[in-house]
Amino acid sequence: MTKRSSHGPVAHLAPDGRTHALEDHLQATAFRAAEFASAFGFRQWGHLAGLWHDLGKFSRAFQDKIAAAAGDEAHLEGRAQVDHSTAGALLAVERFGELRGRLLAYVIAGHHAGLPDWTADETGRAALSLRLRDERLLPAARAGGIPPTIVDQAFPEEKPTGRDRAFWIRMLFSCVVDADFLDTEEFFEPETASLRRGYPELKELIAPFSQFMAKKSAAAAATVVNQVRADVQARCVERAPGPPGIYSLTVPTGGGKTLSSMAFALHHAASHGMRRIIYVIPYTSIIEQTAEQFRQIFGEAVVEHHSNLEVSDSARETSRSRLACENWDAPVIVTTNVQFF
Repeated sequence: MTKRSSHGPVAHLAPDGRTHALEDHLQATAFRAAEFASAFGFRQWGHLAGLWHDLGKFSRAFQDKIAAAAGDEAHLEGRAQVDHSTAGALLAVERFGELRGRLLAYVIAGHHAGLPDWTADETGRAALSLRLRDERLLPAARAGGIPPTIVDQAFPEEKPTGRDRAFWIRMLFSCVVDADFLDTEEFFEPETASLRRGYPELKELIAPFSQFMAKKSAAAAATVVNQVRADVQARCVERAPGPPGIYSLTVPTGGGKTLSSMAFALHHAASHGMRRIIYVIPYTSIIEQTAEQFRQIFGEAVVEHHSNLEVSDSARETSRSRLACENWDAPVIVTTNVQFF
């Protein structure tokens, strides 16, 4: 016979016997998802979706599975699949109605297998419309003692009106998936999680860039081409405080576009509180040269991510940069058009 943890419902169980309290996991995921979603103005949505994403883990079936994984029955019960993502989707619809609740339901129900379709399709994934008809899952989770602090939540005040609703759902979905993964990783592999931290902010990269350019200018010959390069970069920095939008830079080959565009990006990001520069180039031959140039200036703050990158090349890829490739959580990303899209 299996037993529950003496510390309450468990989200994860480590091989060494440590338990990850379910309420802690929900709160931490909600905090991270809220931070991620705040970047596009929907902190409350991120918090609520993160808070309810694993409500099904309160159920006896899931807690028995966790306990079995630590006991003699691990070879049987520990491998059983337990739906733990539909309960939160059901609660969203119950609390907020069919239309409003469904926005959250898509995100919560799909946080492991991917965003579901409303109706059945050829992928084999269970349609959301069918999953929301299961009347057993939410009562089973409630029977496990979901704290009122988790359940009693108001509908978000932020309005996605006038936006592409499907794109907005995908943005929110990515916030929850990343938050869930990162909190789980921090429990199972704290040393790996620590490698993700410590990147400088973009505004901190202006100083090393300026120092690099000052040395480069001091060593450059006083030619017409070099003067044009300096003028182009000065113009880019001058325009950098302008409002966010689309800017173009038309300069002949050899005119210093790579460094001038980076000068613009750094100062523009600093002016508007932006967190990341994504440098997108169509060809791998050019991208490798560009990434190497940026690494000379910014060091590990640069992550190069494309299909032609060799894992064995420790100068271009490290354990830290491989982790950053998972969610591009680094100040400067250099990538191809294909990888970007």
